[in-house]
Amino acid sequence: MQTRIEHDSIGDKAVPADVYYGVQTLRCVENFTITGLRIQKEFINSLAEIKKACAEANLEAGELSADVANAIVQACDEVLEGKFYEHFVVDPIQGGAGTSMNMNANEVIANRANEILGGELGKYDKVHPNDHVNRGQSTNDVIPTAGKITALRLLHEARKQLRRLHDALEAKAQEFDDVIKMGRTQMQDAVPVRLGQEFHAYATAVARDIERLKVVDRDLCTLNLGGTAIGTGVNADKHYFVNVVPCLSEVANLPLMQAADLVGSTSNLDCFVAVSGAVRTCAVNLSKMANDLRLMSSGPRCGLNEINLPAMQNGSSIMPGKVNPVIPEVVNQVAFNIIGNDVTITMAAEAGQLELNAFEPIIFYNLFHSIKELGGAVKTFVDNCIVGITANKERCRDMVENSVGIITPLCPHVGYQKAADIAKKAIKTGASVRELILEEGLLTSEQIDAILDAYAMTEPGVR
Repeated sequence: MQTRIEHDSIGDKAVPADVYYGVQTLRCVENFTITGLRIQKEFINSLAEIKKACAEANLEAGELSADVANAIVQACDEVLEGKFYEHFVVDPIQGGAGTSMNMNANEVIANRANEILGGELGKYDKVHPNDHVNRGQSTNDVIPTAGKITALRLLHEARKQLRRLHDALEAKAQEFDDVIKMGRTQMQDAVPVRLGQEFHAYATAVARDIERLKVVDRDLCTLNLGGTAIGTGVNADKHYFVNVVPCLSEVANLPLMQAADLVGSTSNLDCFVAVSGAVRTCAVNLSKMANDLRLMSSGPRCGLNEINLPAMQNGSSIMPGKVNPVIPEVVNQVAFNIIGNDVTITMAAEAGQLELNAFEPIIFYNLFHSIKELGGAVKTFVDNCIVGITANKERCRDMVENSVGIITPLCPHVGYQKAADIAKKAIKTGASVRELILEEGLLTSEQIDAILDAYAMTEPGVR
């Protein structure tokens, strides 16, 4: 393999001759082989947008010549077109607060810009990674800015899938509005409920989640870009400082703004904790819903068997004909992972010291995975489960009619203690509540019919 020699503050190092990254990136590769993965393409694109906006702002400020700035902009545009991804080689989990990620972008863009201007890879005589591509910047304002832009875009897709889930659940709520089933509390028979009411409740929870995930956009749109090392703006030209975020807002087509307190925005990562918390809350709601669907579909002969989930694949390598609730199961597993990621994000945000938090890489690694997994889980939940659910209407009604839980509306008419006695007798003998009430002459058949109207029991006002 042919190599070229590059130099940094550590010393000389041989770098493969044909790669667009440089010596600082290579040191990261050697130091941090943690996950075996590379940083997400969405994050690479965010870095390219930032470097492009910074070049434009520095050009306006007179900090870069037109040929250098235009070469950097062209190189960034090519990255955004999907080129050079294979040269972003650093592990997403790394020491140094993300310096390796920032330098990987600086070196790839600088080398491509040099090439555009007729230079050679690794020479940096026309465009330098630090002096030109990184001008007026620090890892400490570039990396959190890239993290926020990436999270914004990933959340947009996740919310899109959640809106589809909300609409699918509302459709099922209407479809199942006339399906009367037994409500349960603490896994015991309670009072009747409509299956449509249950699905409407799921839709309402998803609507709250969508709103929570919209609220965090405000914090993600507030950037510390321009603050450089610790938020004081050292080494940043005044004109660049004022215009870099507006430039980025235009490049990224996002409503971005510069933080009022750049020192605070640099040293504190609470916004990412808030995002992760909203994602975690959504995951909890989804997992609870998945639990319910698995319970309601249990059987088909020896469980509740109130609903049918779409049969997606064989459920066993030994038991013929067995079909498992695999889609709700995967939703549960994604939720477990998101909850674990949230713990890591919380601990990493808390662990910052003084003017910087060095643990952004692990925050972004987990946050991006959480958001993407949430969107993926919701997509398969909608497409491969929710829209195909059917109700076993007669099974639901039979369980209501044979349940002791329907004794509750009779309490105002026969008294709590008498109702409790009838309930216990019904459980012991297997007789129905109706039969026992008629047997004891407590109410007439017509009165019982009016009181035990199952649909009426699912609305307020039953006496």
